[in-house]
Amino acid sequence: MKALRVAVVGATGAVGQEMLRILEERNFPIGALKPLASSRSLGRMVRFKGEDIPVEVLEPSSFKGYDLALFSAGASVSKEFAPYAVSDGCLVIDNSSAFRLEEDIPLIVPEVNPHRIHDVRKRGIIANPNCTTIIAVVPLKPLHDYGKIRRIVAASYQATSGAGAQAMRELEEQVAAYVQGKPLEVKVFPYQIAFNLIPHIDVFLENFYTKEEMKMVWETRKIMEDQTIRVTATCVRVPVFRAHSVALNIETERKITREKAVELLSNFPGVVVQDDPKNRVYPMPLFVAGKDECYVGRVREDISLEHGLNLWVVGDQLRKGAALNAIQIAELLLREGIL
Repeated sequence: MKALRVAVVGATGAVGQEMLRILEERNFPIGALKPLASSRSLGRMVRFKGEDIPVEVLEPSSFKGYDLALFSAGASVSKEFAPYAVSDGCLVIDNSSAFRLEEDIPLIVPEVNPHRIHDVRKRGIIANPNCTTIIAVVPLKPLHDYGKIRRIVAASYQATSGAGAQAMRELEEQVAAYVQGKPLEVKVFPYQIAFNLIPHIDVFLENFYTKEEMKMVWETRKIMEDQTIRVTATCVRVPVFRAHSVALNIETERKITREKAVELLSNFPGVVVQDDPKNRVYPMPLFVAGKDECYVGRVREDISLEHGLNLWVVGDQLRKGAALNAIQIAELLLREGIL
């Protein structure tokens, strides 16, 4: 297999660090690795396959001679530097929101819409979806294929990892301060996150939804390739370090029984069913953090709706919700002969 020259933008951040770990875990064929970040990271090193590699400052010329660039540094960085990478013949997989809704850029979850991978030839960029959207659409796909989903009501319980490494540290520091009887400092979130829930992720829009909630609406329709699906969401930040949880209520054209739903989910790649109420078996962030799959439980028919179904989904935001999905896209590019 061809050894690729790979650049990782944002290599010192939480998602960038996870990308490096997963590239190594999955033995992705790398001939040369270039970790890139802002000038603030100059002098830092990243560890990859037993070697310390110096972090380079991101510049327009950083991608010359490279095959693939994994971006995990925010939308403004992607908008500025991804075009430079493409102009130098480097394919881009972007983890930010910069390109997700552009019609000629594919938005891919490999278990759900792998056939869109060939659309990368249009612009040289593939968008990695929002973390919560990824975790939700993987188990929704087999249910949609069987029963055609008409409506989705989602309530997310999102870990601090979704806001980056500093947000995770803020939770840890606030808990430590609380135990020590000290004042809790608030820097990253609008309010104290320790021992609290914040029903506010990203900015509020004119329709009173947050941008995070509307991402779930827009991106779910694009990934599922069905603009008729009605989607509504409430996104909440919770005092958890890793792994997002989503409560999903769906309405389908064709009735899906609990038994059929469990069968469909159990046979779908990337999904693990943990559903044994009598023995208190259901997914929780405590046990899903660090795992690759989307875990599903609490599957039950909606008693208020004839063709309704409820399920509880948990997935690691840093892995399947971000870094792992990007690496799976890169593996798909290899299998399809695009890289």
